[in-house]
Amino acid sequence: MSVQGSIVIGGGAFAGLALALALRQGLGPEIPVIVADPALATRPSRDPRATAIVAACRRLFEAIGAWDDVRSEAQPILDMVVTDSKLEDATRPVFLNFAGDVAPGEPFAHMVENRRLIDALVVRAEAEGIDLRATTVASYDARAEGIDVTLGDGSVIAASLLVAADGARSKLRERAGIATHGWEYDQSGIVVTVGHERDHEGRAEEHFLPAGPFAILPLSGKRSSLVWTERRAEAARIIALSDEEFHAELEQRFGLHLGEVKALDKPRAFPLSYFVARSFIGTRLALVGDAAHVIHPIAGQGLNMGLKDVAALAEVVVDAARLGMDLGAADVLERYQRWRRFDTMAMGVATNSLNFLFSNQSTLLRTVRDIGLGLVDRAPPLKNLFIRQAAGLTGEVPRLLKGEAL
Repeated sequence: MSVQGSIVIGGGAFAGLALALALRQGLGPEIPVIVADPALATRPSRDPRATAIVAACRRLFEAIGAWDDVRSEAQPILDMVVTDSKLEDATRPVFLNFAGDVAPGEPFAHMVENRRLIDALVVRAEAEGIDLRATTVASYDARAEGIDVTLGDGSVIAASLLVAADGARSKLRERAGIATHGWEYDQSGIVVTVGHERDHEGRAEEHFLPAGPFAILPLSGKRSSLVWTERRAEAARIIALSDEEFHAELEQRFGLHLGEVKALDKPRAFPLSYFVARSFIGTRLALVGDAAHVIHPIAGQGLNMGLKDVAALAEVVVDAARLGMDLGAADVLERYQRWRRFDTMAMGVATNSLNFLFSNQSTLLRTVRDIGLGLVDRAPPLKNLFIRQAAGLTGEVPRLLKGEAL
């Protein structure tokens, strides 16, 4: 006997809202979708960060009807350069240059300000009749025949599936007793938006410095978003500096190729870590996004990995519904786990290896990596493979990431 009760999503950020829209598209209005997150009470969003949305995930947003609302604000990444140098070096030679298209006229990524995209997803969810609750998932009771979800406002929902999209410190994962394995890096990522005199012309830059990558990511207008990796103690020192002192540190790393540069908001530091949940599923529970995994930002894939979870889980659930299956059954959720966990582990190994290879003072490792970057730059087929991998278009790609509706 199939269970076709409600689906409750705990967490209303990118992953939770995108999943809600994908499920509504594939399941129709007959199966209620509820998103619970206290942050939904904060409108409009005040998230100051920006995110690189790779081509596959942009296709997902197009498929669920959210991309048109941010298209005018999204800055395409038209090309990308990679350098490797010491902080005091007078010049930063380019070892690798990527053209930005995965297909003619389709950039491999766009930069979008988080608050714009979150607000667009909320508006679209409301228009689609998704039940948005500005409260928490307080508790749940999972049984063979269903899961009763109690919200912070006291309401109880009889559901077939609960999705944990509540971030790296997931209470839902913890309540399910799902352990994680991983570690903390002795690094923090400093995030700040800067303005500059000259146009970036859609170019992204990744400068590998001994403390870690210094990424300059283009935003609309003469602005860029920085993701600046430093040792934790050094990051704490830098964000505590006066405006003038911070400007000196910024200019030393950013350079003057775009003219005078100025911080447009207060820099913030986020400690970096790596972990993967030992299981992506529990009894009538599925983990997506940061609740399932957190990786180093060196490859810019963190959010995009979460959106791949969304696309895979939505496809699995919609396929199950069309076959008359129980949406929260163990075999349905196991298909999702098989699809996503290996890819997540592989990306975690890759980002850890890149961080070890590039975030150090070793002259030998620097020589090895520079030779490697130079060889890749001279091998167009290999570069094209890297671009498609970065764009999320390799392997078993869910339908939403191909731009196909469910």
